[in-house]
Amino acid sequence: MDIFLQQIINGLVIGSIYALIALGYTMVYGIMQLINFAHGEVVMIGAMVTITCINFLLGHHFNLSGPALLLVGLLMAIPVSMVLGYTIEKVAYRPLRRAPRLAPLITAIGVSIVLQQLAMLIWGRNYRPFPAILPTEVYSIGGASITQVQVAIVVLTLLLMAGMYFLIEKTKMGRAMRATAQNPEVAKLMGVNVNHIISMTFVIGSALGAMAGVMVAANYDQAHAYMGFMIGLKAFTAAVLGGIGNLGGAVLGGLLLGVIESLGAGYLGDLTGGVLGSNYKDILAFVVLILVLVFRPSGLMGERVAERA
Repeated sequence: MDIFLQQIINGLVIGSIYALIALGYTMVYGIMQLINFAHGEVVMIGAMVTITCINFLLGHHFNLSGPALLLVGLLMAIPVSMVLGYTIEKVAYRPLRRAPRLAPLITAIGVSIVLQQLAMLIWGRNYRPFPAILPTEVYSIGGASITQVQVAIVVLTLLLMAGMYFLIEKTKMGRAMRATAQNPEVAKLMGVNVNHIISMTFVIGSALGAMAGVMVAANYDQAHAYMGFMIGLKAFTAAVLGGIGNLGGAVLGGLLLGVIESLGAGYLGDLTGGVLGSNYKDILAFVVLILVLVFRPSGLMGERVAERA
């Protein structure tokens, strides 16, 4: 039972990260009906910039605590990711807004590859260890353990999700986002700057992605230039599982996918008689994606589709 509880805890931690990244996918899809496959690379760049910044501060002997170093790294990574998200939307996606659906899809994949290659040129192909600056205290829950960093990941993710809900449902910008998702032409007639709203959607999603990238690096104690591809696909799977375009669905899909993946890592070997070990846990995300697309294409909470005039 303690092993089962440990896998559930691990699943909720990584599922929280998937949910945070999935919010970026689902926000862009809800407004533009576009899958931003470059979002995973934005997550990776957020992690790499943070690690680089922290190593710079440590190398120059800045007398700061671990959390303060992390905060400075985040304050560098978030603006970089936001500018990157804005640039991607303006340069790669805005000119193709009225093009056939296949064109922006191919462009999104191309942007993802370009960013991955640029990251390899800047940071190399090797794994970059996350600096040992955070507390290592471990808490015990019913025989299972959870680190202080993992607790911080879950709590921060919940706060960010609550903030996103408040932004979308209770603010003027959120109303403009919902109006643009409903009908961009009518929203424009009502005085909404549609281009600005779409750009802000990319910017906000990129900021969330940067924080998620740092969470991944802190949880696994490492990052690398091609980490964005796999985690991006898993977060996209989470968005589809919950219901693409549905913010609540992205959260639910991320948590469920994390738990499924963690349980698979713990029990896949037993269930398959040792044929498949825990290193095959990544296939579970894509099995889930196939099953959802076949049996419930709209996702668990339903795809949020606006009725357009």
